[in-house]
Formats: sequence, C-alpha cells, structure tokens
Amino acid sequence: MILLDGKATASELKKELATEAALLKAQRGTPPHLAAILVGNSGASETYIASKVKTCGEIGFDSTLIRFEDSVSEAELLDKIKSINDDDDIDGLIVQMPLPPHISVQKVTETIHPSKDVDGFHPVNTGRMVQNLPCYVAATPKGILLMLEKYKIETAGKHCVILGRSNIVGTPMSVLMSRNSYPGNSTVTLCHSRTKNLTAHLQQADILVAALGNPEFVKANMVKEGAVVIDVGITRIADTNAKSGYRIRGDVKFDEVAPKCSYITPVPGGVGPMTIIGLMQNTLLSAKMEVVF
Repeated sequence: MILLDGKATASELKKELATEAALLKAQRGTPPHLAAILVGNSGASETYIASKVKTCGEIGFDSTLIRFEDSVSEAELLDKIKSINDDDDIDGLIVQMPLPPHISVQKVTETIHPSKDVDGFHPVNTGRMVQNLPCYVAATPKGILLMLEKYKIETAGKHCVILGRSNIVGTPMSVLMSRNSYPGNSTVTLCHSRTKNLTAHLQQADILVAALGNPEFVKANMVKEGAVVIDVGITRIADTNAKSGYRIRGDVKFDEVAPKCSYITPVPGGVGPMTIIGLMQNTLLSAKMEVVF
C-alpha cells in the first residue's frame, strides 16, 4: 500500500507556482491576486480560509480577505461580488461555503463572473468542462487529477466508481474521469444515496472516489483488493480527549481499508492540500488570462 501524500505533493507544486508567480510579477508588475469572502465565523470555514490565505503568502500571491457578519443581507453580499468582478487588480474570487440560510448559494455562484470563478462552480465553467473547453475546473477534482498524475496512476480503461453526486466533487469528477485525456479514459459509475446494491458497485472499483460526507462509511468489505482509494470526506467528530475537542475523519474507515489498497489518501493530509493547489493553479490561469470567455 502506497500513501497518496497530498501534503508532500502540494509542497512540490507550490515551488512551481511560486516560480510562475514571480515570473508573472516581473512581466506585469503584480503577482496573481485572490480575493476571498467569508460570511460568519464558523470554525471550519475560518480554518479553510486561513489555509488559502497562508498558501497565497507562501507562493507569492497577493490575497484579500473580506469578512461579513452572518446577518449580512443577500443584496449587500451580491453587490460586493459585483464590485470585485469589476476590479482589474483581482484575478480570482471565492466565497467560502456554507452560507447562512437566507442567502442563495445559486445566486452567489452565478453572480461571480466566470473569468474570476477560480472555484470552478459557475454554470459557464461547468458547461465548458463538460464540453472539454478551456475553463476553471472545480478545485477539489482538479487537485485529485493532479495527484493521480503525480503518482503516475493508470486510469485508462479502469473502472472508476464515485460515491457522491455533488456539483462540487462527485458530478464534475465523473465527467473528468471519463473524458479522453490523462487522467481520464476511465469507465465511470456514479453512485449516490438512491443507488441500489451499493456495496456491489463499490466492490467493482479499480479507482474509488469517496465524496459522500459520511464519516467512515466505506468499510473493508466494500473495497476490492488492489483498489486506488481517494477519500474526499472531511468531517469533524467530537472528541473530548483531543486538544481541539474534535477529530477529523474521512468517508473511508482508513485502518480497515488501507491494507487492501494499492494507493490510498489519508485524512487529513490527502485531498485537502491538493484542493488548495487546484485553487491556486486556477488563480494563476486567471492572472495569465489563459482562459478566455
């Protein structure tokens, strides 16, 4: 079993991003610039945003963090997004999820201009991805593809089973793994909460991507010998013995499943750091104006 070390892989790719950021700064006078909007003060969201801002600093990107109370009106938030769309000094914009219930995630997603949508959630980017046109690929799927590529994992002709159909991970991953490229050219099965005989489907996977959001759902009996397992899940489980008061768990019961795998991602330290790299690569693409709408 080989551990797919997202932290180490991200560290290597950060060096490449830093080199490109310095080159761009020399050419145009400014480095890539990512803006992030954080609504409220959820502990998990604070952690994710802090990681993104920290990574920007490490690789020489500029970053701007805009904070709102969770009482902010939808109109005020959308107005701020529109002003950033019009700001030529900012290359990419993300709005950290989740948002308070009175704010429409769909409206927020569609208000971000596709050219600054470095999270890859806008319908224009999603549609262009389906047609294999230049676009910003959603950061988590992009990070997974980068990891598969870095470890030279064969994907052509393999059966890739994806557990979870979210617009953020599962659905785009199903498209990316089936398209005619590397990583890709897999035969894809997309499973979800209504899938019958779920265990039988999972047992067929050469490559299993677990993105359900259900901690330790995937057990050893669901995974075939030699499978590549990518665990996207990240859930905080209360634990009074932990210093933080919680422990992080993925969708895969790691200790049970790992011995059966050829490759597996840990949680944390697997997909998470690669998601941030995917986001940074998209921001660099935007800064270089390599994706034209």
